[in-house]
Amino acid sequence: MIKRTQNKVAESRKLLPFIAVYGILVWLAHSLFVPCSSSHTPLSVFHISHLITLVCIVLSAALMIVLNNSNALIRTYSRTVSCSFIALTCMLGFQFDSISGAFVCLCIVAFYLCAFRTYQDKESPGWIFYAFFCIGLASILFPLIFIFVPVFWLFMKFQLNSLSWRTFLASLLGLSTPYWFLLPYMLWKADFTLLQSQFSIVNSQFSILNPSFTLHQLLSYAWIVILTMTGIIHFLRHVLSDKIRTRQFYGCFIWMSVLCVIAIPLLPQYYDPLIRLLIVSASPLIAHFLTLTHTRITDIAFKVICVVTLLITLFNLWMPSLNF
Repeated sequence: MIKRTQNKVAESRKLLPFIAVYGILVWLAHSLFVPCSSSHTPLSVFHISHLITLVCIVLSAALMIVLNNSNALIRTYSRTVSCSFIALTCMLGFQFDSISGAFVCLCIVAFYLCAFRTYQDKESPGWIFYAFFCIGLASILFPLIFIFVPVFWLFMKFQLNSLSWRTFLASLLGLSTPYWFLLPYMLWKADFTLLQSQFSIVNSQFSILNPSFTLHQLLSYAWIVILTMTGIIHFLRHVLSDKIRTRQFYGCFIWMSVLCVIAIPLLPQYYDPLIRLLIVSASPLIAHFLTLTHTRITDIAFKVICVVTLLITLFNLWMPSLNF
């Protein structure tokens, strides 16, 4: 089997440190040259929203590494899952001050990590509780994530084979636990507007369908969709090459990616958290394509993907920097 440039890069032990440094440099460039949307002040390298977002992204990337290693998502040595995640996250420079998006991203990675530990284990209410506790935490900043909860239950039933009455009740308890922690604070303040806003948002937002995006959002979304569809098609064509356990996990990624691709145009006001969910779910699919293909055409595609991703990253950094 011929090892082409894409395989040498994908299997290199230097790839992850290189991408990590690249991510820090992109973050610094954004913080230095792009004004924060909340303060509209340039040179805000130590702005609190940027720092919190950076911490969430670093933790998410670390959990992506654990997710890949503990579940053998790529059947050869490769760090492309976490590297794809970092590269696509850095591409969305206009979201570097979005704390809610970064936090939701961290929660969904933690959800996958906990939920996958329950594969074929219907007596694992502990891990299911932790998984849905993460979803409950995410719902505080992104209430609409509740619409994905039935999908997560379907994952437990058909992909993970871990759904039972015990795990189902554990999931309900996990979802509600963050609100039990908030309840004493709301009672002390005598302010229940948080709960009211949560349910009002979930019930009303589907009536607002306004598929309007900025040029940065549209370009980034379109490119991520192209990469996602490429990863899905590649995986489905070579699905028998992976173990059954791995196929089931990728089934979760595929269905979640498709749902996010559909949801973003329908709910553009939630672009930030939804595109983060898409990146987390699509990164293993993209990494699978980049690592496990060996043809001359895919080697060219690998180089094109790297160049286009870099150009979009620069575009998303350069255009906002002209505003001051």
